[in-house]
Formats: sequence, structure tokens, C-alpha cells
Amino acid sequence: MEKVSLAEGFDAFDEQWSPRLVAEPNDHAVKLAKVEGEFVWHSHPDTDELFFVHDGTVTVEFRDRDDVTLRAGELLVVPSGVEHRPVADEEAQLVLFEAAGTRNTGTTETERTQTETERLNVD
Repeated sequence: MEKVSLAEGFDAFDEQWSPRLVAEPNDHAVKLAKVEGEFVWHSHPDTDELFFVHDGTVTVEFRDRDDVTLRAGELLVVPSGVEHRPVADEEAQLVLFEAAGTRNTGTTETERTQTETERLNVD
């Protein structure tokens, strides 16, 4: 068992839109991400994605439904296959929960696509 300090985790990196792995329960990944501005439109055809806002405000935009604005302490599960785009007017901190091996840009290939996720060691 490993205790994870979210504060120390977020303090350990500055890069935006570059999630860091902090835990792997079962076949899933818990990642921390700093975000600001618009991410790319994408979907994950085989897995849901959970967004939990630790600090700040994030709007998850959708092409086929109403956008959802999340504030610190709120979460949203985006169902598999639903195209979405996170947007933050100011820097925000996200905790992501998704299936292990899920690419940050889903099936979309861009300069922001991560092929590997760096692991943070924080406690």
C-alpha cells in the first residue's frame, strides 16, 4: 500500500496536459494533470474516463450534449465512445481515473499524445 499526497504530486511537475501516474488499482490508472486552455477533441472507445477537479474549474465540452462545468471537489464520468474536450480558462488540477494504458488523446493523434505516462513517487 502506498499513501499518495495530491498536494505533493501536483507540486512535483509543471507541465500542462501531461498526466502523471500516481496509482494503479487493479487494471486502472489514477493520474494527476495540470490543465489550462483547450485540449483536443477525442474519445476513448473502450473505456469510461473519470475527471475529478482537485483545484480550479474545468469545463468538459461535448459535441452531442450540454457541456459540464466542474469546480473543485466535483467529478464527472465520461462514458466510453463519447467525444469530449476538457477546457480550463485558468490552470486547474485534475485527478483522472481510467483503464490502464488509456492514451490521453484517445483515438486522436496529436503533438499532445503521450505514448507513455511518467510515474510520480509521492507520499
